[in-house]
Amino acid sequence: MSISEIDQHNWSIETLNKAYRQGYMFGLSGEPQKACPYDSDVIAAAWEAGWTDGSAQADQIGFRAREQAIA
Repeated sequence: MSISEIDQHNWSIETLNKAYRQGYMFGLSGEPQKACPYDSDVIAAAWEAGWTDGSAQADQIGFRAREQAIA
C-alpha cells in the first residue's frame, strides 16, 4: 500500500507504528517537520509524534556533544 493509498479510514496499528518510526528517523536526522508525507490526519499525527521524539533526541545528542567538546 503506497502512502497516497492510505486514507483516514484505512489504517492499522502496524501503519501507525511505521509512520511513527519514519517520523522519528526524519526528526533524528534533522529533516523539517513539513516533510511529512501523509495526508491522513491520524497517520500524519503518528508521523509527527515520531518526528517530535526524534527531533528532541537529536537536540539532546547535540547538546551532549557540545558539552563534551567544551570539557
